[in-house]
Amino acid sequence: MQILLDECVDQRLRFHFQGHDCHTAGYAGLAGLKNGALLLAAEVAGYEAIITTDQEIPHQQDLRVRRIAVVVLYGPTNRLADLTPLVPAALRALASSVAGQVITVRLD
Repeated sequence: MQILLDECVDQRLRFHFQGHDCHTAGYAGLAGLKNGALLLAAEVAGYEAIITTDQEIPHQQDLRVRRIAVVVLYGPTNRLADLTPLVPAALRALASSVAGQVITVRLD
């Protein structure tokens, strides 16, 4: 699966999505794009999912019309140590994700 990491996510998290083609927004040439523009550019580039910590995207965008799934990680901070424990649940969710879906991942 082609996965894009939003700029607000520690870029080292990409190494935890083994078996997937996971790129940072900077690597993909999408740095600086915000919300709707980022989602559109990610779709055009062929990404199937975007991983973010931006909890507002689902409220600001009509994701039902999107060709990309959005995974929102809810960690205590955006630090790698706080996001890494969320990866197994994110991987499980991605396995059954569909375009336009918002997936929230948090430790319970």
